[in-house]
Amino acid sequence: MKTRRSLAALTVLVAAPALANPIDLIRPDAPELAVYGVFPIGVQTLELVHTNQVDIVNADDDSLPEYDRPLTAEVWYPAVQGTESGGEYRAFLRDGKTEVTLTGRAARDAAPAAGEKFPLIIISHGYPGNRYLMSHLGENLASKGYVTVSIDHTDSTYSDQDIFGSTLYNRPLDQKFVLEQMATLDGPLGAIINTDAVGVIGYSLGGYGALVFGGAGVTQSSTEFSWGTPSGLLSEHLAGSESHEALVDPRVKAIIAIGPWGRNAGFWDANSLAGLRVPTLLMAGGADDVSVYDTIRTIFEEAGGADRHLLTFEHANHNAAAPIPAPKEAWQPVDELEFIPFEHYADPVWDTTRMNNIAQHFATAFLDLHLKNDKEKGKYLDLIAVAENGILALDEDGKPTEDHTYWTGFPVRTAKGLRFETLLKGE
Repeated sequence: MKTRRSLAALTVLVAAPALANPIDLIRPDAPELAVYGVFPIGVQTLELVHTNQVDIVNADDDSLPEYDRPLTAEVWYPAVQGTESGGEYRAFLRDGKTEVTLTGRAARDAAPAAGEKFPLIIISHGYPGNRYLMSHLGENLASKGYVTVSIDHTDSTYSDQDIFGSTLYNRPLDQKFVLEQMATLDGPLGAIINTDAVGVIGYSLGGYGALVFGGAGVTQSSTEFSWGTPSGLLSEHLAGSESHEALVDPRVKAIIAIGPWGRNAGFWDANSLAGLRVPTLLMAGGADDVSVYDTIRTIFEEAGGADRHLLTFEHANHNAAAPIPAPKEAWQPVDELEFIPFEHYADPVWDTTRMNNIAQHFATAFLDLHLKNDKEKGKYLDLIAVAENGILALDEDGKPTEDHTYWTGFPVRTAKGLRFETLLKGE
């Protein structure tokens, strides 16, 4: 039997005397909605335990042992006005051994802003990853009136990476469990969370989990892959099954899937993708060769049960939009990897901060529309498909004329290299 590694909390947050590996950069040319919001940000670490779960790592076709599955989660939230901004996180690099310092705007254990409830966003990293991989979105959205919770998925982190089948089986279950935990959380933090308005943001295998959670059950053939889960356990998420239907949660009102993995490997087909029933924003690099861009487009085209968008970063690969900027320590080779860790975070064509800012902009518009019913944000999603085809046409007062089709919220000369497409439910 394999021995599980310790999943003790790996984070320390203290006052930051200077910037080191910042996750919170906003470029001067960022689109309008990328900027941080009006709320100071607090952060807490939660140690959660999902009891009596199948131990996929030690399971086989003859034995399905159970264990108590630990999950560490980082929670960012609106804090009381006057909270001092700034702090540090300690996190592992892609090699699972090198610890680095990340800096952001959240204050450790700050008092939550009282008096109103905020929609919940669940953030789910790739395989492998960690809860800080999309911390730029966690902090940014918290400053705009969301509670964001980012999960360290057991068997799927840099320092705890194990068999792939555990990720395939557990990813949507972890997302559902964390939603349930946040819905029953006590104290001042629990008091400000609105779990009737929930969004899920997933990257790569996190996107796979989000789509399964949102109604896109897996294919029969994927439950039988020899390299997948033992004993056909993935059939719990089979499209059309009672168990998968029980997983889908009506509190989830919006999904953002960044570079979602799965259609490229036969985990969905047209029939199973038709089960997706939650408004969905897909983000992808046009040259993604991990999740494969053409099959991400297929998800967009086949998920006819939901309104959906596809944001494409032309020429970007799998690291489009999701990862934080590569920590400076990632620029050097390490003994544990055959590649320089930088490659796990960065893209050879696009600047990471630029992609992060664009993701923050579109995530804000999409989530405000669907979780806060802010209809005004719809204008940021009603765009000509190819950004560079937009026409800038303003009158003497700087107001758009009838000929104006330039992307809303993008400064002049910055809407380049992007596509944004929309299909409505039934299309």
